[in-house]
Amino acid sequence: MYSIIMPAYNEADRIKAVLESYVAEFAGHELIVVCDGFDNTRRIVEEAAKGCPDIRILDFQERLGKGGAIIEGFKAAQGRRIGFADADESVSPRDLKNMFEQLDMFDGVIASRRLPTSQITIQQPLKRRLASKGFNLLVRTLFGLSFKDTQCGAKVFRREAIRDILGELETKGFEIDVEILWRMKKKGYCVVERPITWSHSSGSKFKLSHAYGMFLSLLKIRFKRPMRKRQP
Repeated sequence: MYSIIMPAYNEADRIKAVLESYVAEFAGHELIVVCDGFDNTRRIVEEAAKGCPDIRILDFQERLGKGGAIIEGFKAAQGRRIGFADADESVSPRDLKNMFEQLDMFDGVIASRRLPTSQITIQQPLKRRLASKGFNLLVRTLFGLSFKDTQCGAKVFRREAIRDILGELETKGFEIDVEILWRMKKKGYCVVERPITWSHSSGSKFKLSHAYGMFLSLLKIRFKRPMRKRQP
């Protein structure tokens, strides 16, 4: 069984259609929707879950952030293979399923918009593309990650790899993608990028103003001093 985690912060305008697409593609698998907003998202997901036992709801009164929602989803996931996807369906359920199927060969597979064979049907605005490239350059330099695109919102992993790093995850925002990949690299897991068909969706919860906080958060974990063991 696969577990798909979907952070859903104020996604009432599109969550119903997105759930229908995912349920159709992933029948018999677990779809965990993490609700931490204040609109009607939870009510819509509850209605969808009445007719589909594959949908699970995790509801939180406080704002978790994308990272916090994914961490809570990881804790609850029951599948042998665990992934997450943005609620805007920029990456199609079909592409995500193909990524899951490649976990026979790898510990993790991440979607990438930057590979030559990826197809972009609707581009991001220029400012966001430039910011994304700059952020990726900083990440590659600071963390030694070779990925061309750490922030595309679809990633899948073997359960044992997630369980191995889960207790170490600290970041609560959009930077969670980088932390997951970095911690897996440190543990020696094999994670690869795969091309996708991707479409920019309006209404994204990420704003360019988040970038500064993301960078500071990543600096803290990158240069955090390890705890010294107390002498007996």
